[in-house]
Amino acid sequence: MKDDPSILIAADSDANARFVARLLAEEFRVLHVSTRPEQAAGDFDQHLPSVVILSFGRLDAAQRYYMGLYHTSKLVHAVPHRTIVLTSSHDLWRVCDLCRKGDFDDYVLFWPSTNDGPRLTMAVHHALQALENATLEAVTPGQLAAHARYIASLEPNLAEFARRFATEVDNTSAAASAAEQAAGSEFMHHFSGLGESVDALCRAAQTLASALGAQLQAARTMRELATLVRPRVLAVDDEAFQRTLLGQLLSGTNIDLTCAASGIQALSLLWKVRPDLVLMDVDLPDLNGVELTRRLKSVQAFAHVPVIIVTGHSQRAIVLETLKAGAVDFMVKPFVRATLLEKLETFLPGVK
Repeated sequence: MKDDPSILIAADSDANARFVARLLAEEFRVLHVSTRPEQAAGDFDQHLPSVVILSFGRLDAAQRYYMGLYHTSKLVHAVPHRTIVLTSSHDLWRVCDLCRKGDFDDYVLFWPSTNDGPRLTMAVHHALQALENATLEAVTPGQLAAHARYIASLEPNLAEFARRFATEVDNTSAAASAAEQAAGSEFMHHFSGLGESVDALCRAAQTLASALGAQLQAARTMRELATLVRPRVLAVDDEAFQRTLLGQLLSGTNIDLTCAASGIQALSLLWKVRPDLVLMDVDLPDLNGVELTRRLKSVQAFAHVPVIIVTGHSQRAIVLETLKAGAVDFMVKPFVRATLLEKLETFLPGVK
């Protein structure tokens, strides 16, 4: 995390924004305000905030502001950040539910008067810490599992090499001993250093054997690890029934499933979930699956993530468009469990 993180205070009035800025000014130096809806995207793209504080009198205004960024900003989906909503007791349960769904990250009970000013400062510190932890955990479980499977695949080769090496050492040692005995006492001065050489060779062999043993144990550990880690799949579908069905079909598999009900929600979840694979519905209420795939692929951190497009029809033009956008495969609904698992196994081996 940079020393002076950028904090953007989005508010519905200049006075509101200045008040929040004064509360934070003692501990945070880089504070920006955004109070003009038509400039929201430009403010975000210019300041690239680590934390966005949504200071609006009404919760729906905060929602419109932040969700609108995903329609108009060029960078909001590419910049990891955390959101904090300042709320009133009237909206407390609703904002709590939105945070659970992943629309926002945190909230502070703030209106109509802030009796706990330090709570906001602490929330910003927590947000920055969560962002730093997410950066440190950049390797996803799926990537770790793939690496573990590769290391584990070396185990047979390591074992065979160790066996051959031990055989060669035994043969060399036996040949040296035979040569020493056959030489006779009158030629012993020609082989005076042979015993020491054989001892040195045996010590080197023991050292290498120990190293090989450690590598073999590491390979076996990695093989076990590959079966324990659970790759993350992000499923984007606006139909609640399809999300529920997908959860049922993937129950009992080695997958952690997260669902998003819209394209904007999917983009807001990218940095939190860090998916190893995305199941992307084409027909979404805001951004269609093709555009969503383009945006995901434009972010270097997610460019490698395989995207499987899901559609209710198999029109050739749609399939080609999604593949051009960066998708690796497609599926036609309704889901068939065997087909779904087969597709996932192609890109996430070991999920069954």
